Amino acid sequence: MKSSNLGYPRIGENREWKKALEGYWAGKITEPEFLVQMEQIRLSHLQKQKDAGIDLIPVGDFTFYDHMLDLAMMFGFVPKRYEYEGGAVPLSTYFAMARGSDRAVACEMTKWFNTNYHYIVPELGDRKPTLTENKPLQAYREAKEKLGIDGKPVIVGPYTFLKLSKGFGPKELPALILQIVPLYIQVLQELTAEGVQWVQIDEPILVTSVTKDEMRTVLYIYKQLNEAVPKLRIMLQTYFDAVEHYEDVVNLPVAGVGLDFVHGLEGNLQAVKEHGFPTDKVLGAGVIDGRNIWRSDLSVKRELVETLKSIVPKESLWLQPSSSLLHVPVTVRYENELNPTVKEVLAFADEKIVEIVSLAENVVNGGEEPFAQSKTALARLNQSADRNRKEIQEAAAAFISQDVQRSSSFEQRQEIQKAWNLPPLPTTTIGSFPQTLEVRQARRKWRQGELTTEEYDQFIQKEIRKWIEIQEDIGLDVFVHGEFERTDMVEFFGEKLGGFAFTKNGWVQSYGSRCVKPPVIYGDVQFLQPMTVKESVFAQSLTNKPVKGMITGPVTILNWSFVRDDLPRSHVAFQIALALRNEVEALETAGIKMIQVDEPALREGLPMKKSAWDDYLQWAIKAFRVTTYSVADMTQIHTHMCYCEFHDFIGAIDQLDADVISIETSRSHGELVSAFHHNAYHKGIGLGVYDIHSPRVPSCEEIKEVIEHGLKALEKDQFWINPDCGLKTRGMKETVRSLANMVTATHIVRERLAVKS
Repeated sequence: MKSSNLGYPRIGENREWKKALEGYWAGKITEPEFLVQMEQIRLSHLQKQKDAGIDLIPVGDFTFYDHMLDLAMMFGFVPKRYEYEGGAVPLSTYFAMARGSDRAVACEMTKWFNTNYHYIVPELGDRKPTLTENKPLQAYREAKEKLGIDGKPVIVGPYTFLKLSKGFGPKELPALILQIVPLYIQVLQELTAEGVQWVQIDEPILVTSVTKDEMRTVLYIYKQLNEAVPKLRIMLQTYFDAVEHYEDVVNLPVAGVGLDFVHGLEGNLQAVKEHGFPTDKVLGAGVIDGRNIWRSDLSVKRELVETLKSIVPKESLWLQPSSSLLHVPVTVRYENELNPTVKEVLAFADEKIVEIVSLAENVVNGGEEPFAQSKTALARLNQSADRNRKEIQEAAAAFISQDVQRSSSFEQRQEIQKAWNLPPLPTTTIGSFPQTLEVRQARRKWRQGELTTEEYDQFIQKEIRKWIEIQEDIGLDVFVHGEFERTDMVEFFGEKLGGFAFTKNGWVQSYGSRCVKPPVIYGDVQFLQPMTVKESVFAQSLTNKPVKGMITGPVTILNWSFVRDDLPRSHVAFQIALALRNEVEALETAGIKMIQVDEPALREGLPMKKSAWDDYLQWAIKAFRVTTYSVADMTQIHTHMCYCEFHDFIGAIDQLDADVISIETSRSHGELVSAFHHNAYHKGIGLGVYDIHSPRVPSCEEIKEVIEHGLKALEKDQFWINPDCGLKTRGMKETVRSLANMVTATHIVRERLAVKS
């Protein structure tokens, strides 16, 4: 029995990776200096895994931005707008694809399956693929030469890569397979020549609702790979759920198959018991949760491993995390300020590696001590008062069978809300404005006691006043207060609700250098006091324009947190919704009559298999309604969503019954307009008209074209104009210029519409 890992967090114990990236982008370090720093970080990650005793250490999982972007670059899939001329792709082109440049917009970015990690979507239509460099080979050589590690190269598999890419139609897929499989063969042949024993090929697409026809395509691909490199042992790795076609997957011509026995426990374990496992293959058993931060009850995990060992010989069994550890923080070591009852049940990447090694050694050698420790720690938390507030649990559970909806239909509310007297194509923003160094320093000083609460409040009011004046000058129609008091849209609410804990250094990568520190929902969620009323009321007092109250929705708080695993997620969502309903009512009572309840993470929580979507959507939509259903008809409920493929999701959006929804669409605007063209939607909707993830300032002409394209599918009275997401991470000057161009473009289109009518 061996221990294996599937991937390690890139960011470093103290976000050294992020700092190097941003230093390079800002011109503070040169390219050679950047490459040296990245190498040091990369090697330190490998050394930690070696020191922990992991037998099969992944190499090639490290990246400067995103692993899918790396693969696109490696195969020469660089869109023509970046003026790439072949050969190794320069760093400047690589980062332009990720972030955009003055001359070219960035590639689309979307969620990696149902996680909060975002990948860059490869565009395959422009070029014939060619191997520009063999990154897995480079990673393998580096680990072996510098650390003596005989690593396990990791690469996203051909079918997953193609299914997650864009720029081609279904009929073009067979031709692309014929083009790309030879490149994979070349990569694998070079690895074989270098002496590589095992390569991990990730095919998480196989846990989605793939068809039998698709499985035949997968079989064709792996037959080609196996015939070309028969001596190389391929570990076909899946994660995030049970595989859809177990027998087809385990009988593919590969040397091993990795299965998720955490998030796909029921389906995968039942399949292994029912159908057995091929005697000529290794089973990579994902038994330690790679996506959540709770310590494992190792005695329970040992029982699972013993069950697997009764079917698969221990010599053919690898113990590993359920997925890459990319999705959890690096180490618990720095969490000295946490409640000890919570801290002792946490396991981040480094601790999970220790769990894997410990479990493998225990199954082989026996012993109880580490297992007793984990069981005792978990029992202590489960028996605590924070996890046993019966009145909250019962109130939340009551919504499982209860219908929840607003008192009037949208059409009735729409008539009443005409009193807002908004122009056609009303302009607004999503919520946050730039958090400057001054804002961050003021917050840090306040938290360290260098500013009093009164002084900090005065500073926040000064920022709000400044941006209300800026919005007046620009000419926006609906304002926001800017969220200067908030570090993070989830963390802010978690800090003010009961049942949440916060780490000091529990960062995970969201996209590029953007790291987030998810809250830990460890207990029952309680509303304690109003959280946003003070700032919203102050902002509204400064203007006659409506100012939106801003709340993060219950499903987003759930999906962007590390969630307790002793209750169903739906129950936790209803607990959060009940707490947030109190906040919505407090805002309304205080005179805030436009309230935005953001649900950017609603879609990402969808199960991997479409057969399970209805159950998730039923409780997720209900949680949103629980938050918003009690308001008056004149109160306009807004919501915002990010990174969504909405073609198969419009019905769910409609069921939220929000008066206005804004959607992040700038990188895939055409596809979304097409979706609304073919699927009627009559409520208010804002399609993001420019990309806030790129520092470039869009021209008036660009934005005007986007608006006019949107009007092909939407009516002028339902179409709101806004950036595609919050502006927290952008600079002040670029934000003001971009918004001014947005408003100017809107006025041009309004004038054209007025002439036509």
